[in-house]
Amino acid sequence: MSAAFARVPELLAQHLLLAFSALLLGLVIALPLAILSARNRTVGRIALGFASLVQTIPSLALLALFYPLLLWVSALFGGGIPALGFLPSLLALSLYALLPILRNGVTGLATLDPAVLEAADGVGMTRTQRLRLVEAPLVAPIVMAGIRTAAVWTIGAATLSTTVGQPSLGDLIFAGLQTQNWTLVLAGCAAAAGLALAVDALLGLAEHGISQRKRGLVWGSLSVLLVGALVALAPAWPAGKGVVTVGAKGFSEQYILARLIGHRLEAAGYAVRYREGLGSAVAFGALAAGDADVYVDYSGTLWTNQMQRRDVPPRTAIVAGVGQWAKQTHGVTLLGTLGFENAYAFAMRGEDAKRRGIASLADLAAQAPGLDFATDIEFLERPEWAAVQRAYGLRFKSARPYQPTFMYRALSSGKADVIPAFSSDGRIPADKLALLSDPKGAIPGYDAILLLAPNRADDTRFQAALRPLIGAITVERMRGANYLVDRDSDKRSPDEAARWLENGLKR
Repeated sequence: MSAAFARVPELLAQHLLLAFSALLLGLVIALPLAILSARNRTVGRIALGFASLVQTIPSLALLALFYPLLLWVSALFGGGIPALGFLPSLLALSLYALLPILRNGVTGLATLDPAVLEAADGVGMTRTQRLRLVEAPLVAPIVMAGIRTAAVWTIGAATLSTTVGQPSLGDLIFAGLQTQNWTLVLAGCAAAAGLALAVDALLGLAEHGISQRKRGLVWGSLSVLLVGALVALAPAWPAGKGVVTVGAKGFSEQYILARLIGHRLEAAGYAVRYREGLGSAVAFGALAAGDADVYVDYSGTLWTNQMQRRDVPPRTAIVAGVGQWAKQTHGVTLLGTLGFENAYAFAMRGEDAKRRGIASLADLAAQAPGLDFATDIEFLERPEWAAVQRAYGLRFKSARPYQPTFMYRALSSGKADVIPAFSSDGRIPADKLALLSDPKGAIPGYDAILLLAPNRADDTRFQAALRPLIGAITVERMRGANYLVDRDSDKRSPDEAARWLENGLKR
């Protein structure tokens, strides 16, 4: 339990930095816009319509959309604009903060008693004086209610910033869900909920003080909020230029390999930080842009997704092609393969496959219409699935996406009959799963490859620290490390699994 909560202070600080910055930016935009919208109906309709539209976009999708947008803007202005981490998270969350502040502000101003406004005009107040001395004090309690709503929304949505490389309490939640470490999930959820409740309570006191015209209560509660934020945010500012960033996607093997890489770099004298839980496209883009220094990808992923290749040559040819393409188009260096493959491999319960006489995808095709298919979240949209369908004509009775850990649960519990397993997953031997052969070669090879950012292409010290990993990991050893994290009892952390894996490297 203590190990799980050890990261909470650091991640809480990062979470606060992001949420408070987004709320502040939202206020800077929403308050003037609310005044303008209340005085001009056309502007009001457009502004409220836009803010409402933003709320209909899932926050995870909005975060993901800002990544390619910022890459495009950065390229347009000659580079230098970070597309990963804090900036895309800040922009997305600020947009989410707009609606409650804007709507409450417009509603408050539009419903003021006309007689009060006429009296202000009657004593000769200018428009600015009327806003400052009459309208703002009367509308402030309503606006504060909107700010409270925006604050809670922003703090909650900030947990999703993990997916674009911004550390937050979501790191604990995503890692816990993937590894079924519910202590991590509890730590992340409890910290985020506690932060939201504390901020809401302090803003509530300020709202009460405004409505009762008690300035001491207003300034007191806001001061506590400000002091608490400053104290918590002290360690949250970005690390210096000497820190190496290790990237990772959002599943157990990636967490383990990231820590393995980090251990090697720390032993070589580098300071290391991690950007985990990244999507495939985001991870490679982050490396190419220099937002990450190193990470492990899979040759088949880049071959099909980034290069848009549909042919399936031998594994060695795919690795060579990926390395050449990455260097020529993005300046990314492929240091080498780690020695194992983590390919998509269709799997069934061993006894079920034997009973049905299914040993290959060709055998599966004949019985697929009567079987239920469970996949990871992205597989049904990947080109590998389209290639398998073209080659074998697979049509299942049902196909449902799951988070990878729950995909295996669906298979073991009988809710699914077939899954696209990962060939280096330790649950394959542990659950006695049968892997189906691919006689038509529809699925490309997926060698684990170590990729370096362009700024590390000539860094011999950096490369020397990582070169012992090349060709040093067998698939059996990787399965063992993965299972240490994924098994139901006596779980190990990715850091512990990485140290276990390192002790068994081929020398």
